[in-house]
Amino acid sequence: MASPDLHTSWLSSTVESFGGSFNIRIEGEGSTDIVEFLEDQTSPVCNLPLSIPEPPPLPGKIHSRALANSDCVPKETKDTWDRLFKEGFEADVHVITEDGSVIPAHYTLLTVASPVLGNLLQQSKVSNGIKCIKIVGVSHGAVYVFIRFLYSACYDEGDVKKFVLHLLVLSHFYSVPSLKRVCINHLEQGWLTLDNVIDVLQLARDCDAPRLALFCIRMVVGNFKSISSTEGWKVMRRANPALEQELLEFVVEADTRKQDRLKTIEEKKVYLQLHEAMEALVHICRDGCQTIGPRDKVLKTSHVACSFSACKGLESLVRHFSSCKIKVPGGCVHCKRMWQMFELHSRICEEPDHCKVPLCRASKWKF
Repeated sequence: MASPDLHTSWLSSTVESFGGSFNIRIEGEGSTDIVEFLEDQTSPVCNLPLSIPEPPPLPGKIHSRALANSDCVPKETKDTWDRLFKEGFEADVHVITEDGSVIPAHYTLLTVASPVLGNLLQQSKVSNGIKCIKIVGVSHGAVYVFIRFLYSACYDEGDVKKFVLHLLVLSHFYSVPSLKRVCINHLEQGWLTLDNVIDVLQLARDCDAPRLALFCIRMVVGNFKSISSTEGWKVMRRANPALEQELLEFVVEADTRKQDRLKTIEEKKVYLQLHEAMEALVHICRDGCQTIGPRDKVLKTSHVACSFSACKGLESLVRHFSSCKIKVPGGCVHCKRMWQMFELHSRICEEPDHCKVPLCRASKWKF
């Protein structure tokens, strides 16, 4: 089941498609749908003060770019717009939510903050000096947070966390990129869970958020066993089998890449060991190392550690090879390994005429 904190039951339970339940109705004169203005008495926007305060000063030109970035708006200005929204002074728009509650708003500001809302409001007719627009499919709380953000770019972390998926859809549908970035950033920075990642992935694709979708896919690939048993995955499998197939392909591809990567690492490890063994063999046969080396070299009696890490094991192998009575290839396992090292050295040696490794020149002509 999707995380209850995010209220995503509309995606992963009985309602399998958010887009099907998200509707907008423009109310006005001549409308066949009569809307009853049932105000929620517990909503702060409906409890207007009895004594109307002085209205805030009218702002100058409002640029949508300034509203798109809350950091560009001074705190005093944000507080003024936030107070105007909460008090609803001389509101000329009623935003009607799913439960019939009304959120007072202002036509000019909504038009500037959201071009989509502006177009819809221009098409609506005025009834008693009020334009009405109905947003259904999301909760009253989500619409309240959304409209408040349009005014001042202000929001509470708890409200955003509670309605983040609703707000993501609203910000995309009504073209509010600043709120969309807020939702995406919060989801990417820790609000994605194993329970809601499938719901978020579907919304990210529907709402044109490719980076968020990539985050979701990475989480699915990294935690496939746990996520495939969640309620969100089961609902997605019934409603969108193509997406399930795509995610399974991602998982298989990631597993294949992992296996190839492990194989490459193992091969590099073997090549490194062989390279060190070849260097140690040339070192022993040319310079000598502690207690073993060519007959024409005086070996050092000091037991200083050799710089070739493979010398210690190779020294034991050479001593066995020199004293083994079988010594034919295939007769002794240790001698066979020594023959293989001689053969490998002869294949890569570039100076066989001057090489001190036994059988190097003879093996070179043989191969």
